[in-house]
Amino acid sequence: MSLAVAIQMDPIDHIDIDADSTFVLAMEAQERGHALWYYTPPDMSFHHGRVIAKARRLKVRRVKGDHFTLGPAEPVDLVTMDVVLLRQDPPFDMAYITTTHLLEHIQAETLVVNDPGHVRNAPEKIFVTQFPDLMPPTLITSDRVEIEAFRAEHKDIILKPLYGNGGAGVFHLKPDDENLGSLLEMFTQMFREPIIVQRYLPEIRQGDKRIILVDGQPVGGVSRVPVEGDARANFHAGGSARVAELNPREQEICRAIGPALRERGLIFVGIDVIGDWLTEINVTSPTGIQEINRLSGTKIEADIWTAIEARHRARAAN
Repeated sequence: MSLAVAIQMDPIDHIDIDADSTFVLAMEAQERGHALWYYTPPDMSFHHGRVIAKARRLKVRRVKGDHFTLGPAEPVDLVTMDVVLLRQDPPFDMAYITTTHLLEHIQAETLVVNDPGHVRNAPEKIFVTQFPDLMPPTLITSDRVEIEAFRAEHKDIILKPLYGNGGAGVFHLKPDDENLGSLLEMFTQMFREPIIVQRYLPEIRQGDKRIILVDGQPVGGVSRVPVEGDARANFHAGGSARVAELNPREQEICRAIGPALRERGLIFVGIDVIGDWLTEINVTSPTGIQEINRLSGTKIEADIWTAIEARHRARAAN
């Protein structure tokens, strides 16, 4: 099977080829004989009912400083592609949401991974609320009185922006911390959205776990351990990677959410687990493939492409 694949991503010259998940997805697609095109969100247009991207033919190779070759830009009607990979990083803002609306126009004929409508309806910190029995005590609100009451109940809390990513803007407030008022003022000035507040999970000191699910099935995990003095384990925040096996509770979490992921066309998903609790379901641009591959000897990008090809065959047969 040879597919025409367009990758919607951030500027390819800025990626770290030793960590970037999109890069290894492109490498695997190329090894399978698929033809690659590359474009960034600003290259998209909607014109006369068609979604057009100024795209370039793409070749990739694992050579630092020389990891890609691009052809000339040409207008490509994305409905002519077999697959579009929706892979630009958050923030999950109106620019991101707009791309999901545009990509929905081609969904009938082109397989978009992950499904853009369900990506739009499943932001990381909100989709998890569909599974309240799996998540820690959580409050989403703009009401200061509610936040103060939540803190009085749980003492040790985490504050974070509802649509943040990479650990940015995450604060741990201990019971004696006097900065709640200042933080709420800052959040109000920076964001129009509500704040997410959660009970602090001390297990984070031993790390959280990023688990990758492919078409609803877990295929690997990695423990992300925060640096000393930081409550954030995200790799973007300096967390270090350690090999990890899934324990019974994590397998239970995967079984609980797997059917919902499959039904929504969310083929490549990364979930975050701290202790016994599911904290995020990452569907926009999950990461962690290369870290897991290095530690566990897996090749998760192959699992993802096998699932994509199976979905494409099933669509073509109907």
